[in-house]
Amino acid sequence: MARYTGPRTKKARALGEAIFGYDKVFEKKKYGPGQHGPSKRRKQKSDYAIQLTEKQKAKYTYGVLERQFRKMFDKASRQSGKTGENLFKLLEARLDNTVYRLGIAPTRRAARQLVSHKHIAVNGVVTNIPSCTLRPGDTIQVRGKSQGMDSILESLSTNAQNVRKFPWLEWNGDKMEGVYIQAPNREEIPEKINEQLIVELYSK
Repeated sequence: MARYTGPRTKKARALGEAIFGYDKVFEKKKYGPGQHGPSKRRKQKSDYAIQLTEKQKAKYTYGVLERQFRKMFDKASRQSGKTGENLFKLLEARLDNTVYRLGIAPTRRAARQLVSHKHIAVNGVVTNIPSCTLRPGDTIQVRGKSQGMDSILESLSTNAQNVRKFPWLEWNGDKMEGVYIQAPNREEIPEKINEQLIVELYSK
């Protein structure tokens, strides 16, 4: 399973945001990585650098590597509507992202691990493919044998209420089951990423 395994805090500092979730070290050092501390000289970034930064933020936020991200962009560009919005709808429809949004896992990385270890079922069928694309009406369930896992119970007790922030999802705590109701609108997705800059980057 291809995924980023490098230093997370360093990457977050380079991009200027805690893209992997709350990071205690990042909160103390909200400036670019380097042994001499924050630079006093500010270099003006080129348009290309700004566009590339937005793409990198999207990739690392959703845990997608370059080849897969490019394929998703190409798929989004073939769909009707705005390419940038389509891209984010595809990213949000990933199974690992939805497991994270439902509160079953505290991070996308943890959600990816739950899926790959076969703790999650879609429409009653166990799947171990984190990149599986959900369709409206699909149900996402914690497998019966996995419902007593401490890590899942702890995450749900902390994060399950957050699902109310995402109107395209529903969660039933008694059944440990969620529903992907529909593709979200871009304004409903909380990620602070300018998708138009990504479109401009790939359109060159």
